[in-house]
Amino acid sequence: MPDLESFIRGLPKAELHLHIEGSLEPELMFELARRNGIELPFADVEAVRAAYAFSNLQDFLDIYYQGAQVLVTERDFHDLAMAYFRRVAADGAVHAEIFFDPQTHTERGVAFATVADGLLAGMAEAKATLGVTSKLILCFLRHLSEDDAQETLRQAEPYLDRIAGVGLDSSELGHPPAKFAKVFAAARAQGLKLVAHAGEEGPPEYVHEALDILAVDRIDHGNRALEDAGLVKRLVAQGMTLTVCPLSNLKLCVVDELPDHPLKRMLRLGLKATINSDDPAYFGGYLAENWISTTHALGLTRDELVTLARNSFTGSFLTPGEIAVHLTEIDNYVADVEAGRPR
Repeated sequence: MPDLESFIRGLPKAELHLHIEGSLEPELMFELARRNGIELPFADVEAVRAAYAFSNLQDFLDIYYQGAQVLVTERDFHDLAMAYFRRVAADGAVHAEIFFDPQTHTERGVAFATVADGLLAGMAEAKATLGVTSKLILCFLRHLSEDDAQETLRQAEPYLDRIAGVGLDSSELGHPPAKFAKVFAAARAQGLKLVAHAGEEGPPEYVHEALDILAVDRIDHGNRALEDAGLVKRLVAQGMTLTVCPLSNLKLCVVDELPDHPLKRMLRLGLKATINSDDPAYFGGYLAENWISTTHALGLTRDELVTLARNSFTGSFLTPGEIAVHLTEIDNYVADVEAGRPR
């Protein structure tokens, strides 16, 4: 019987909460800066890593947007995507649903098509060479206006057959989901899936708004929903997936220590939680590291790990047939492990 770390790495899984710009490692940041003739406000890679000492979400966002300035060409976005897919494939992921923030790039003159074409090329290469499938989710920056979001959705129209859904990220406090009711309704009318960050730093009421006003298909984070017993019951009854990000929560001081993280409690309450890496270049861990660190900190059992893996597929935007295949793969993996059969 393999140890838990080996079991985790081999367990088929999906990642549902990953900001592709947040996978920009300092080494690639400097490489792209040199490629594009951009001067960074850091002397070297070590100086960038030293700056990753965040006390809240806004501290992180300030450096996140600064780092994204090096992404200029279609090749840059392709290379960024492939760097992530290589890492997540090594972690045992076979599917990923990745966020991108077009407004971060279009507001500095990078065309929407440059961003989308580069990411889509990377996604196609990852499927062909790594066997990792993926879906693309366009996120609106909530600190900007709904009019800006509407314009971004308009720019995305030529790509809507290749974009699975829209989301809502960036500064949560002071920017409730209700602010984006019209653009989410417009996205739904175009057949897109809907997700939203809610209940990370924002109150449980933001989760209510994401459900009632935006009519989301999935909640990103959702930690603070646990403060509202009625909301928890509703989320359980609806089978609403929560894309939880443990190491992100630790790095941004959403929890003081990883053993304080509510993930195990979420599972015991019947919530459909998943484990994800959020912005792994900044938060110190890709997908497997989130699984492994959280397992050690919370004492997750093998059965709970299997539940988390199953949730990652049933909470995805794959078709029912595709989901069924992945669930069978999990069952086969567990059966092989228990029988001591090599894989």
